[in-house]
Amino acid sequence: MNTNSYVDFFRQTSPYIHTHRGKTFVIALDGDTVAHGNFHRIIHDIALLQSLGIRILLVHGGRPQIDQRIAQSNIESTFHNQLRITDAAAMHCVKEALGSTRWQIESELSMGLPNSPMHGAQIRVIGGNFITAKPLGVRDGVDYQHTGKVRRVDAAAIQQQLQTGGLVLMSPIGFSPTGEAFNLSYQDVATETAIALNAEKLILVTEASGIVENGDLLRSLSVPDVDRLRNQCADAPQKMLLNTAYQACSQGVTRVHMVSCAVDGALLSELFTREGSGTLVMQDHSEVIRAAAIDDVGGILDLISPLEQQQILVKRSRELLETEISRFTLVVHPEGFLLGCAALYPMADKTEGEIACVATHPEFLGRGIASRLLEHIEAEAVQMGITKLFVLTTQTAHWFLEKGFVETAVKDLPKQKQSLYNYQRNSRIFSKHL
Repeated sequence: MNTNSYVDFFRQTSPYIHTHRGKTFVIALDGDTVAHGNFHRIIHDIALLQSLGIRILLVHGGRPQIDQRIAQSNIESTFHNQLRITDAAAMHCVKEALGSTRWQIESELSMGLPNSPMHGAQIRVIGGNFITAKPLGVRDGVDYQHTGKVRRVDAAAIQQQLQTGGLVLMSPIGFSPTGEAFNLSYQDVATETAIALNAEKLILVTEASGIVENGDLLRSLSVPDVDRLRNQCADAPQKMLLNTAYQACSQGVTRVHMVSCAVDGALLSELFTREGSGTLVMQDHSEVIRAAAIDDVGGILDLISPLEQQQILVKRSRELLETEISRFTLVVHPEGFLLGCAALYPMADKTEGEIACVATHPEFLGRGIASRLLEHIEAEAVQMGITKLFVLTTQTAHWFLEKGFVETAVKDLPKQKQSLYNYQRNSRIFSKHL
């Protein structure tokens, strides 16, 4: 990566860094992820997240590790509805396997060799009896014995540790008030903890890249989408991801991310780039259309500067934007970055208005963002008593024609605008009666 690319990368990620700082992320790693050859790099990325001021709670699974320990002990393991029936002998293996897995994770988090990504990290790993569990009991005539479920999460105790800068590491074992230990689902622990903490994100790291439909990776899903897919999904691992995401988002977690442990850097790509690397499930899936504020000036400049350089838009200085910011309307992605902008300038007689500076982020072209923005501005213009809109453009004539505008001449412009018309730019003029 050359110096310019390096600088551009940091500038592009800085909005995400600011947004994520101080937020709580619950990251769930299944047992296959812990055993994967890429695991040490995932730990490096998690350490980086914490160094950026993100509060990290890590939940690990251990099904393959438990299977291995049970096989070594010559014990037969029984499942029902994809849940392990944990008898006393199996519970002993569960404790050994999860204890060993936890030791492996803490060992990775404690590394700090010079010339390594972990140098200087000094992560303080915190554990504790944060989960109160209860037995799953007898279902369909099957006694699950020491298999349990989460009864309560001690959110206050966890928050206290996160606020002091610790990384909380939780294993899928919980204890009842009588001191009995139960084998829990790591997904259950992660989900219930994310809900109790009101976490900003629940991140599920497995070997899967995310949710796939008809061979295509689905980059983003709404909660209704997830509900539909989980009810028709036949793939057990994918259905587990969908069920976990649905439960979390339905009970207050605003974002659930699904990323692959097999792709190097997938976690960072998912959190710090617009396109991501896996599947994002959003509680509120729709973008927001709102009036611009003074704090949006920098984002608008980033959006329109490339179009100004191509002479598609007339150049606007920061000072001019600050003066005219009340004229702008924005389309904002649920993650907080700008997808599009446009401005409405009423003329002196207040019955005519100019639409200007219409821009869409290049990565989101063709998604109807400009169309929704135009509809919003037209409705706003009607409320202001404007009966006619006009626009000057050099390269988007056909788009405005498709939106009901008709071509007109300079003489048809309001007189204050006629005197300012730039004949050298030679923009085409379109108008529309509302």
